[in-house]
Amino acid sequence: MSKFDEPDHYKQDQLLQIDWRPPRAPWMDTKPDMRPGTFIYPGKAKNLNVMGFPHARDWAVDDVDWKLPEGWQKIVLDGMAERLTRYRSFKLFMDTCVRCGACADKCHFFLGGGDPKNMPVLRAELLRSIYRKDFTAMGKIFGSLAGGRALTEDVIKEWFYYFYQCTECRRCSVFCPYGIDTAEITMMGRELLGLLGLYVNWVLEPVANCFRLGNHLAIQPHGLMDTLEFMADDIEEATGIRVDIPMNKRGAEILFVTPSGDFVADPGIYTCMGYMLLFHELGIDYTWSSYASDGGNFGLFTSHEAMKRLNAKIYVEAKRLGVKWILGGECGHMWRVINQYMDTMNGPADFLEIPKSPITGTEFPHARSTKMIHLMEFVADLIRHGKLNLDKSRNDHINVTFHDSCNPARAMGIFEEPRYVIRNVCNHFHEMPENTIREQTFCCGGGAGLGTDENMEMRLRGGLPRGSAVRHVQEKHGVNQMAAMCAIDRATLVTVCDYWAPGVKVTGITELVANAMIFTGEKKRTHNLRLEPIPGMELDESVGEGVEEGAAAHV
Repeated sequence: MSKFDEPDHYKQDQLLQIDWRPPRAPWMDTKPDMRPGTFIYPGKAKNLNVMGFPHARDWAVDDVDWKLPEGWQKIVLDGMAERLTRYRSFKLFMDTCVRCGACADKCHFFLGGGDPKNMPVLRAELLRSIYRKDFTAMGKIFGSLAGGRALTEDVIKEWFYYFYQCTECRRCSVFCPYGIDTAEITMMGRELLGLLGLYVNWVLEPVANCFRLGNHLAIQPHGLMDTLEFMADDIEEATGIRVDIPMNKRGAEILFVTPSGDFVADPGIYTCMGYMLLFHELGIDYTWSSYASDGGNFGLFTSHEAMKRLNAKIYVEAKRLGVKWILGGECGHMWRVINQYMDTMNGPADFLEIPKSPITGTEFPHARSTKMIHLMEFVADLIRHGKLNLDKSRNDHINVTFHDSCNPARAMGIFEEPRYVIRNVCNHFHEMPENTIREQTFCCGGGAGLGTDENMEMRLRGGLPRGSAVRHVQEKHGVNQMAAMCAIDRATLVTVCDYWAPGVKVTGITELVANAMIFTGEKKRTHNLRLEPIPGMELDESVGEGVEEGAAAHV
């Protein structure tokens, strides 16, 4: 019998019985239904201690007493006052909302679950109501008549429940006529909870691991090298090519960082193998780092201070190794941090150079401050200049669609480069419906630290809008793979597709690139990087003949 942390526990017909009608009781009087499958386990005391966070203790969500520290109300209100002063945007977002409802039906969790407190406008009211009561004249005088309410233990529990049912995807912000960034409100709510020692462990443990060992999975340096060598073995089996693994190479031109999900998680590992093959073929002067082994940043889901600490390691390592610039892999939250926050936290990185492709000579002036570019920008430039020897027919068995990952897409504006790359390595590419892609893309339902199994019901509900769009192109165009340039997406969308669009696999874009590339010295290619047979290739006796001479001509 399946358990609440397994997809099979939930029947589709039951999840699809969604009631979007609000409850009869006023929202302030309606308590959340904290049932298993809809919340995440609390952060463990040992992980708070690693980070030096206050009020470390072990507790459980279903405990009546959450062991809040003495004077907890003052801690929260003082923390709120400090942040209202420090972050102008926070005060602006608290004051500006007119409750027009433009965002109400834009959240994937509301669409998939019907809970009105997952409407972005009402989720923000959970925090805004405390602001009105304690920080506005009208609220201090008129209380609930002015939209204010007292800060109680039930409010704290409500914050914990709903601020960890927001993936900070910012889809709602696209539709807000005032430009309110509800993700920033969620981030503030989580940060205030952190002042009381309230975190979820699925976020906090990766943060602690990354702070100690440089990556979210606590992979130690020798383990990282072993992992990459295992991948090199599989690459050799698939292609006949033995790739080098430059590690901690001083004086290299480029520092390459990617999310740790690419080291261990299927299908991310095949994306990582694609990186290794691409760099080997190009012959670029790059290095991995065993210290900054993870470009991802779960600090984004914890607090501004944690985000700053984890982002700093990339630039500290770039300086130590003496590289010229930084290239980032297919990650989501890494790019949100780099693009939106890095300059004011750890920048500018004046000791580095503006990224310049060693293959095409293209300079990337938009990265003049961060000195870091996304791999899709790098690869799209290579293809535009004809520097990759590609055979799209090797991917002819794939009907692919593309998921715009929230952070690189909405937060960074990378829309065209991944599509350009996909169209140049696949003959069969199909877009999902217009209102589910680009700026309006739907989240995977497991970002911002929500992609853990004990949260399975919410993951499936939150993944319903994206899963429905995938199902649409599956039925209309025969789509059998979905590409995504984010490690969290590649991990969580496997569950979403298996449940809502069974038969659709998830892939990284660089995996598709590597499977389409003709490499110098490759053997006859009969298997892809997953060591799966490539349909039709086993019959083509000419494949692999003359490759060494032909592939070398493109550099």
